[in-house]
Amino acid sequence: MGRIAYLILFFVLNFSALGIGSWLMNSGPTSEWYIGLEKAPWTPPGWVFGAAWTTVMICFSIYMSKLIMVASSVFVWVIYFVQWSLNVSWNWFFFNLHELFIGQIILTALTFVIWLFIYRYRKDVLYFNFLIVPYFLWLLIANSLNFYVLYSNYIC
Repeated sequence: MGRIAYLILFFVLNFSALGIGSWLMNSGPTSEWYIGLEKAPWTPPGWVFGAAWTTVMICFSIYMSKLIMVASSVFVWVIYFVQWSLNVSWNWFFFNLHELFIGQIILTALTFVIWLFIYRYRKDVLYFNFLIVPYFLWLLIANSLNFYVLYSNYIC
């Protein structure tokens, strides 16, 4: 497959993850449960999440299309699908099951997987590595938001 075909494939896969994740969270951010939670003072307005995830997935799709062209291996595909599964599953555990601790574990694992991409393939993709940095930074923010909700509502 050529680079354009991989780019299209990763756009479809990544935006499918967002779509499935949105579907799994049901009414999520507008639910009584979520509205009633004490949230971090730095929690952005709702529209920021959509804009951030769209930007992250565009950049990640470009990154993955480059990576798969220069370092295609079973391991790359495995960690990609681990990332995909973690990304999608967080919505279900957090919004539907209200399992904030499991959500924190999922976000921490997802952050590690993205760090693994950054670290392991930095020499293979060179400056394309900057395209995965927004994902990593957004996950650091997501971890802080999830942990604040966990700590403020269930640990304290």
